[in-house]
Amino acid sequence: MGRDAPKATTDQLRDDIDRGRTGDKVHFPDPAAAPLGTDDEAGGHAPHPRTVAEVRQHERARTDRMRDNASRVQVRTWLLLAAVIGVLAVLLWAVVS
Repeated sequence: MGRDAPKATTDQLRDDIDRGRTGDKVHFPDPAAAPLGTDDEAGGHAPHPRTVAEVRQHERARTDRMRDNASRVQVRTWLLLAAVIGVLAVLLWAVVS
C-alpha cells in the first residue's frame, strides 16, 4: 500500500482532500462540523488503517489519471486551434490572391 499503509488515518485522508491531492477540490481547508471518519469512530467501528491506506492510494491514482487526461485534452485543443488558424490563413490567402 505504499509508505502510509501501517498508520494511515482518516485525518490523513481528509488532509489529502483538503490539499487538493485527490482532485475533488482545490487546496483549501474545509471546516467540517463532523470531520471525515468521526461517525465511524464514535460508533466504535473506526476504519482499519490498511483500508484507509488503500482509499488514499486509489484517490491519489485517480487524480494522476485526471491530470493526464486533462493535459491530453489541452494538447488536442491547442492542435485543433492551430489547425483552424492554418485553414483560415490558407482561405484568406486564396481569397486575396
